[in-house]
Amino acid sequence: MSSLRFLSAARRLPRSAATFSRRGYAEAASDKLKLSLVLPHQAIFTSADVVQVNIAAATGDMGILANHVPSIEPLRAGVLEVLEGAGSKKWFVSGGFATVHPGNKLTINAIEAAPLEDFSSEAIKANLAEAQKVAAGNGSEQDKLEARIEADVYEALQHAVSA
Repeated sequence: MSSLRFLSAARRLPRSAATFSRRGYAEAASDKLKLSLVLPHQAIFTSADVVQVNIAAATGDMGILANHVPSIEPLRAGVLEVLEGAGSKKWFVSGGFATVHPGNKLTINAIEAAPLEDFSSEAIKANLAEAQKVAAGNGSEQDKLEARIEADVYEALQHAVSA
């Protein structure tokens, strides 16, 4: 439908229908966000009240606060930080999706997530070197591609742990 036909059709709507169809920000006047962080095998948070969540979105790092516009963001490998008021908790997430719902609700479906403090910088460095060796080696194309993905995740993890 062309934009002119859409605008023409919208003008013919009754005033109440036009008001109802307007897109806007979340309407709740709360300063808290209800966070659900879910992995395929475990729920880390279930509708927990938090102040802010910082994510590694595919389009760049972003912070999500209460009254954020509803959206869906693909996640890249990186740090997920949850601010609960006085303190914060950090996880390394390998990927997934963050969905901001109306009413101050945030759902994060992650493939894998682990507390950042669980990682050893020495182990990351050794695993990164091994993945880079396989990626540059004489193996099959599939092995090289898998190793490149693994190396990308280890590089992101190395950056997260050293920050």
